[in-house]
Amino acid sequence: MKITRSSDWRDALPFEVPVLAADAVPGEPTRCVSCPAGSEPRERTELWAVKHRHPNNHAGFVRYYCAEHSPKTPPPPPPSIARPGKARGTAPKPRPERTVAPKRPAASLDVVRAMCPNCFVEVSATGECGMCGQQVA
Repeated sequence: MKITRSSDWRDALPFEVPVLAADAVPGEPTRCVSCPAGSEPRERTELWAVKHRHPNNHAGFVRYYCAEHSPKTPPPPPPSIARPGKARGTAPKPRPERTVAPKRPAASLDVVRAMCPNCFVEVSATGECGMCGQQVA
């Protein structure tokens, strides 16, 4: 099944960040994805919309969560610390010298092969014409 990309309100949501559902898209009351199926629908002002990544659909998918089940935002990544490496301008390591493989001669396609004098087709290596059965020397 091919998933086609469309543009709608979900494109504006950041991945894995809870956004108040009423701010994301207004609409009817809905249920939290983690609450039991028999629970009452909640107003969108009580729900959080979270856009999750999907392995096959790059646009992702959105689920609604109540305050009790809202996923916690991941902590920000630690600042990257530059590791001391080799100084710029130093000469690179010497690489072994590459040798070029010798070229092979191409197979000649202009070889004259035996032809049947009646059918004008190329005969097999046995010398027998496959069309009329005549033996060609």
